[in-house]
Amino acid sequence: MNARLAAGAAALLLTAALTGCGPAGSDSAEQSASPEPSSTSTPDDTASPSPTASPTPTTAPIALPTDCRAILSEDVLAQLDGVPLNDAAFGPSGVADDGTLTCIWADPRADTTRLVTTISLMNRGPALDMLNALVTNEGFTCFAPDGGTRCEKTWQNTQYPVTDGRTLFWRDDVLIDSRYSNLAPSGYTSSIIAHLFD
Repeated sequence: MNARLAAGAAALLLTAALTGCGPAGSDSAEQSASPEPSSTSTPDDTASPSPTASPTPTTAPIALPTDCRAILSEDVLAQLDGVPLNDAAFGPSGVADDGTLTCIWADPRADTTRLVTTISLMNRGPALDMLNALVTNEGFTCFAPDGGTRCEKTWQNTQYPVTDGRTLFWRDDVLIDSRYSNLAPSGYTSSIIAHLFD
């Protein structure tokens, strides 16, 4: 019963985080920082329509990045020095037709060491559902730094004596989703956040 209450409380906290928590949090590939979602304006049902007025968005849309190296700081790139990026052995990577950017840091000769990040567009509703499900069903921890929502979890690899994990960060309809095994550069997620939102 206590476990169910804890899971419910975590889901409620995540809902609160996505509806407008202030910044707080930390930084690393194993920590997912999530920014505060942008608010959506609701039209006033009682106001008369104006033929000349046009709605002004409260937040400018964020352009998805197109370069896996450009989104990282020099310090993070130094930690990834020597690790191949987007080797064809791992399948499709780079920019997809819908603008999603996939970055695969891994050596095809290595059994487990890799870091895969996908940066895509995701509206608030689906993002809230997905992050709540990760908290409730998979035991992820979420918090609200950098103006958004960050969720993360680490675990032991079942085959090798290394740590695996996943870090997600959502803000302004952009989702940064990183899955890694034995490769978690310090400051990785925060470096991407700074490039996209600062």
